[in-house]
Amino acid sequence: MTTELYDITHWIAGAETPGQGSTQPILNPATGAQVGTLQLGDAATVDRAVEVALAAQREWAQVSLAKRTQILYRMRQLMVEHTEEIAQVITREHGKTIADAKGEIARGLETLEFATSITQELKGFFSENVSTGVDAHTMRQPLGVVAGITPFNFPAMVPFWMHPIAIATGNAFILKPSERDPSASNIVARLYQEAGLPDGVFQVVHGGKEVVDALCTHDGIQAVSFVGSTPIAKHVHATASAAGKRVQALGGANNHAVVMPDANIEFAAAQVASGAFGSAGERCMAVPVAVTVGAAHEKFLEAITAEANKLVVGPGDRAETDMPPVITAEAKKRIIRMTDEAEAAGARVIVDGRGLVVEGHEDGNFVGPTVITDLDRTHPTYTDEVFGPLLVVMHVGNFDEAVELVNSSPFGNGTAIFTDSGHYARRYQEEVTVGMIGINVPIPTPVGYYSFGGWKDSLFGEHHAHGPEAVSFYTRQKAITTRWPAQNETVEASMSFPTHE
Repeated sequence: MTTELYDITHWIAGAETPGQGSTQPILNPATGAQVGTLQLGDAATVDRAVEVALAAQREWAQVSLAKRTQILYRMRQLMVEHTEEIAQVITREHGKTIADAKGEIARGLETLEFATSITQELKGFFSENVSTGVDAHTMRQPLGVVAGITPFNFPAMVPFWMHPIAIATGNAFILKPSERDPSASNIVARLYQEAGLPDGVFQVVHGGKEVVDALCTHDGIQAVSFVGSTPIAKHVHATASAAGKRVQALGGANNHAVVMPDANIEFAAAQVASGAFGSAGERCMAVPVAVTVGAAHEKFLEAITAEANKLVVGPGDRAETDMPPVITAEAKKRIIRMTDEAEAAGARVIVDGRGLVVEGHEDGNFVGPTVITDLDRTHPTYTDEVFGPLLVVMHVGNFDEAVELVNSSPFGNGTAIFTDSGHYARRYQEEVTVGMIGINVPIPTPVGYYSFGGWKDSLFGEHHAHGPEAVSFYTRQKAITTRWPAQNETVEASMSFPTHE
């Protein structure tokens, strides 16, 4: 990895574009050291990007579906060829392991691959003779210029949930990635240009709240997609909706994994450990809560302790690392504080990661895998989104109590159940008020040709991300009714409402 400081600028009109003077350091979470500088934008930067996008979109919308998909096919190949480069910058700026970074790129490519079949998704409907001599059909058209605001934890995958489908359906897309790990988005912009996408159809504007609010209120932007915390999702949804925009805002989560007594406990513990500690728990589909049912409790505690103790914590660029650092020093402090507060409230700390130090990386944002139990269900360490490698193990007496506990959460993003019982698995998927459900699968993120989205405080807006629902989100439907009378045909005008006869 490079040791020289680098500058990250906006990507507007097909070129690197300097910011307005304000900058922010880019830090390596494994070392705490600055690795680059991000040039930040403002409302004027958004104005410029929208101006370019409006002109580019008018031409792009007229490009044939065949040509659009050819460009997307080339883009896919370029992403495959540059996977190592993108994974390296994700690890440098986010901290996750190289393998995990490559995994998120691969999952993002699922949506790109789905977008290459947009010719199928944009087919309309046709009905002949809905009335005598009258036909009806539908068509879908792009919205215009749309924007995406994405989080730090998946700097490649989450933007790919948005821009391939938006672009494939004829829109121009403006991306505002996280300020913490911005480089991957600029590489994607460069690759889109290399693939043949016209300049201005995909642009990147970096910045904070001023840029977010400008995107949410700009008259030239028709829709906003967002993924992040629930408080910001609420803000984006309220602000952009008030400005008359279509909004898709995915919020936070506190996903539960239920472990039934009949489950393979060792298998369940290994899977829950992956969900709780993979990427240091910094996933919206992470598993911060395990719910043990009846006799599963003590066996699961023993098994999850063994799994947690196996993990090697270290920098993401080391091949032996299982769990990387968290994103910031503040995040590390928050996770340790939440563990302290839980312990002070009477919780048992089964595995304690608070004192972990990685030799040679003493200034890194490392905290070890942590497992606690015997915590009251009203305590914030259980009810709040941790976003770190802290697993809370709750214990209930039976299946109905487990469902009630899961449904009592204000979040409804993802959940899982581990069981050998088809009866309980079927009941679980029917009864929980959660958008994505895994049966013996800890992180049930749908594949790219399905759609991703939660319920309750995990989603604001009507549309889920990627897959078929994204096609609906980025397009508008027209319904056309046609009649072709003969030149000499005469029909008396009727003043009554038309009927289908």
